[in-house]
Amino acid sequence: MIHSRKICALIPIKENSERVKEKNFRLFNDKPLFEHIIHVLDKTSAIDEIVINTDSRKIILETPKLSHKVKVHERPNELCGDMVSTNKIFAYDLSKTEADIYIQTHTTNPLLKSETIADALKKFVEIEKKYDSLFTVNKFLSRFYNEEGNAVNHNPDELIRTQDLPPLYEENSCLYVFTKSSFEKRNRRIGEKPYLYETPKLESIDIDDELTFKIAELINKKKLTEDEKSYC
Repeated sequence: MIHSRKICALIPIKENSERVKEKNFRLFNDKPLFEHIIHVLDKTSAIDEIVINTDSRKIILETPKLSHKVKVHERPNELCGDMVSTNKIFAYDLSKTEADIYIQTHTTNPLLKSETIADALKKFVEIEKKYDSLFTVNKFLSRFYNEEGNAVNHNPDELIRTQDLPPLYEENSCLYVFTKSSFEKRNRRIGEKPYLYETPKLESIDIDDELTFKIAELINKKKLTEDEKSYC
């Protein structure tokens, strides 16, 4: 809780995964992937409630054991399936809960740190008079082209240093911070005037395929090893 305001985290977790088979339930360094983000959110003292929207019986039974903050919304049939917009799922969750601020993340962001989540929430509270939402991004200082081969953010005739290029920002799907009123204006997480919050590169890895699963697992394993050494 920040300044006596209730903060609710939203996590959608579905049974099936198209690109990485049984992704949410696969072991990620000895624990199912879905457990990692729940533990991180549980450690984040500013978060009062963790709402999990799911169509999985296993998630319904197991996640309340991981934290007293967890509340499960069993996904209604009309919101099940790979083609259903997640905005409809978030709208459903917002209709079933009350909070001053909502933060949304995914099981596929297992490297996110509690400190980063807390800082993003703190930043939103600081800037919400000017911005109605916040989402996390990756910053790029590279030469980009569209599919026709046209330069997007640079002039090929003037090869200025990449560090001097105007940056481009990629939505990295790690965190979204918003209020119920900002969501309802456009029926989406990103409001009319969002703040772009840059997250650390290693924490920003989003598991989207087998390669990113393995990369994230290796990074997490190295981190666990380093943590163990620091306690020796």
